[in-house]
Amino acid sequence: MTRALHAAGHALGTAGSMAWQVTWSLILGFILAAVVQAVVRRQAVSRLLGDDRPRTLAIAAGLGAASSSCSYAAVALARSLIRKGASFTAAMAFEIASTNLVIELGVIMALLLGWQFTLAEFTGGPVMIVAVAVAFRLFIRSRLIQAARAQAGTGRAGSMEGHAAMDMSIAAAGPWWRRLASRDGYTAVSHIFVMEWAAVIRDIAAGLLIAGAAGAWIPGAFWRHLFLAGHPLAARLWGPVIGPVISVLSFTCSIGNVPLAGVLWNGGISFGGVIAFIFADLIILPILVIYRKYYGTAMALALAGIFYAAMVTAGYITEFAFGGLGLIPAARHARVTETGITWNYTTILNIIFLLAAAALVTRFVRSGAGPMLKMMGGSPEEHDHPDARPPSGAEPHAPVPGP
Repeated sequence: MTRALHAAGHALGTAGSMAWQVTWSLILGFILAAVVQAVVRRQAVSRLLGDDRPRTLAIAAGLGAASSSCSYAAVALARSLIRKGASFTAAMAFEIASTNLVIELGVIMALLLGWQFTLAEFTGGPVMIVAVAVAFRLFIRSRLIQAARAQAGTGRAGSMEGHAAMDMSIAAAGPWWRRLASRDGYTAVSHIFVMEWAAVIRDIAAGLLIAGAAGAWIPGAFWRHLFLAGHPLAARLWGPVIGPVISVLSFTCSIGNVPLAGVLWNGGISFGGVIAFIFADLIILPILVIYRKYYGTAMALALAGIFYAAMVTAGYITEFAFGGLGLIPAARHARVTETGITWNYTTILNIIFLLAAAALVTRFVRSGAGPMLKMMGGSPEEHDHPDARPPSGAEPHAPVPGP
């Protein structure tokens, strides 16, 4: 019993230490993401994604990068775009960018893993989008897409439907900087900040706990054998293949993947394996079930296979490109060990950004937006009515669920 308690304490201590190390960076990332989303009006997105031309896919990637970092909300939003007429391929590009090219993911990866991983993430993301687009052109028949559209039109509920339907951008007209500097801008940023946190907090907590347990309980020898760490070339070839499999089985997604990615990197997985692992948040088992609800069994299986192949491809390209440029870190020192809390720059930054977060949360509550938190789930039809209004007490510009 004592040994078990000690092991549990070690795992929790490791998870808590990681949480303390990344707190300020997470808050900073979500603030930056909220600022971007506040000035990008979501209702214009579907009008821009009507085909699968390269320019449209680039727009989809850019708009996705300015959108949600929650994998479940990104998947729900992609289905919403398809129902409004967006190209299926463009919607998938938007979905990939919404989870893998967002600001907050890059910030936390830079802090826990190093800037090289952030650069690889933002390099591999477009590679994955191109690979998915090519695979759709080569292997997906139009009748399968038509069947998937018909299934999407039935409106079966997945997860985070309400969150995906909310357009929390600033409604006022004028230059973006003026809208952002207004009182409405501050309120919109607070709404987006709190709602994004509410969407991903479960995944972040689960990711930290799983990473803490893995780092504390699984011996390094196991990881080294699994990742073929003693055979450099084999490890580079094996990493992008096994990385997504671990992600699928871990059930964590979005930003919650990053702490476990640090454990895997310290354990010996290849550089490209880390990138493929991070990308695989879109094929974890719960999301595969949602794909089946949204698009039918055939398209769900097609998405699983195409996404997996694209993730492996992106992993290989980043592995060998960054290796050839000498950008892969020689040391494996991801910040996932138990270090405790000391008075250093991390503590100072945490205090500063926790105060900023408190100010945004206070504005969220005072604006009367609290009931929005209860609207994050549900089915799409509950959020598709054009006469929908903000929750009682919310300010006029508050996010209105609907198209």
